[in-house]
Amino acid sequence: MPRRKRTAGSSSDGTEDSDFSADVEHAETAEIVHRRSSTRLTRASLRLSQSSQDVKQGADRDETPPRTPTGNAPSSESDIEVSSPSNDLVSSSNDIVVSQEEDERLAKELSLKEAAAHDLSHRPKRRRFHESYNFNMKCPTPGCNSLGHLTGRHERHFSISGCPLYHNLSADECKGKASTRDKQAEERTLSHRQDENRHSTRNQAPTDRQLRYKEKVTELRRKRNTGLNKEQKEKYMEHRQSHGTSREPLLENITSDYDLELFRKAQARASEDLEKLRLAGQVSEGSNMIKTIVFGRYELDTWYHSPYPEEYARLGRLYMCEFCLKYMKSQTILRRHMAKCVWKHPPGDEIYRKGNISVFEVDGKKNKIYCQNLCLLAKLFLDHKTLYYDVEPFLFYVMTEADNTGCHLVGYFSKEKNSFLNYNVSCILTMPQYMRQGYGKMLIDFSYLLSKVEEKVGSPERPLSDLGLISYRSYWKEVLLRYLNNFQGKEISIKEISQETAVNPVDIVSTLQSLQMLKYWKGKHLVLKRQDLIDDWKAKETKRGNSKTIDPTALKWTPPKGT
Repeated sequence: MPRRKRTAGSSSDGTEDSDFSADVEHAETAEIVHRRSSTRLTRASLRLSQSSQDVKQGADRDETPPRTPTGNAPSSESDIEVSSPSNDLVSSSNDIVVSQEEDERLAKELSLKEAAAHDLSHRPKRRRFHESYNFNMKCPTPGCNSLGHLTGRHERHFSISGCPLYHNLSADECKGKASTRDKQAEERTLSHRQDENRHSTRNQAPTDRQLRYKEKVTELRRKRNTGLNKEQKEKYMEHRQSHGTSREPLLENITSDYDLELFRKAQARASEDLEKLRLAGQVSEGSNMIKTIVFGRYELDTWYHSPYPEEYARLGRLYMCEFCLKYMKSQTILRRHMAKCVWKHPPGDEIYRKGNISVFEVDGKKNKIYCQNLCLLAKLFLDHKTLYYDVEPFLFYVMTEADNTGCHLVGYFSKEKNSFLNYNVSCILTMPQYMRQGYGKMLIDFSYLLSKVEEKVGSPERPLSDLGLISYRSYWKEVLLRYLNNFQGKEISIKEISQETAVNPVDIVSTLQSLQMLKYWKGKHLVLKRQDLIDDWKAKETKRGNSKTIDPTALKWTPPKGT
């Protein structure tokens, strides 16, 4: 330090000893180099120890090294600046200022590393493909590359339900249809907002927009083709022979374009729901989902996932005894079982028989295994069913159709033994091979017949499935129209209708509103008797006949007590 003062205080005449000044400069330079090198080595050792601590802490949190914004992992060696003495000798006098800036920079880096030890949000996240797609999976459709999706909203698919090729479409066509559906949804939402000011009870008449849409739909359905010509039939048969069951049959020209578009929308919506379940891990389609069951003389395609044991579910196809409902792995086991099975009808008491139709009452506590198998079977065709194993608090009413080989399962409904809310149905199912033949309404009618015998008002348990809601709405409509057709008085009461039909008043009011038969006038609700609807119902009843109706006189049943 004294040498620095002497150098600074040169003679006033501007002359100084050159040899002495050179020695002083050399000594000052050596001292600065020594101080800077020791300072840098101290900083380097500090940073090495700090980086080793960060590596240990990072290893506890994440096995992967932290990524910098450029994607390179920082190394402790590259961070240490080791300067040779020759470089330091060449450096200018601004190195002292630079060293101060380096001190500030190092302090800032140390503070950032200490904060990073507790917060790892600055690290870029690695993309995890397995959270959405597993690229080892492949669509089971022959010739498909798993690209595109039926909904037009996903880049890949791994199931038949989302395969554009299976549905005779391309990925671009699916995207175009998706954009069209989105535009229609926006228009429908806008129109609903315009109708929000309409009161729900005072203005039951349809708006002009609704009337125009109804006329448009009627006109579109009027253009429905009556049948296929020879060329179209040959084209369809050739498509079927070429692809078999690996492709969906050609659907064009079979029905009206409007109904076909509705069907396509339902397919896309169902495919989207299945995709959400697959991503949530609830359905692993293609690997752990039963696709078909062999049930009697039928082979049925399943609709939903059912929690069968894994060793059976991963087979993809189950073989079932149609009488005891036991499930097996192969055709050989089923054949051996059928040679020994003595069951020809469901267990329990036969409480109804007319013609070849019978209904058996099965107690879930007495026949637990049969009822559990029945619930597992029903879940293959029902979306909202959650009861599988806890069957003891329920009674099961199983409808069968008899022939010379036994009583074949048609459908069933379950009912709580002691329902706090007077639900007369907990779960209802018609087997797919018997759908659209009137058996669903027979089951509903039978449940209300039991409610009448119990002198109660019944209602199905909510929420109803889509098919269940359609069936119940149709049944309530027929009950009300039949009652109004036979009614001869002037004043009608919702309570009287409920007591005579055993239908809940809430269900009656909702059905009357959907039929536009309930009006609000001068502070009162009036029920209008629409003769046009009654005439249409009478024509359908005459055409249908009485083959699929429940005869109350054929019921031999008393309400169970103490169950």
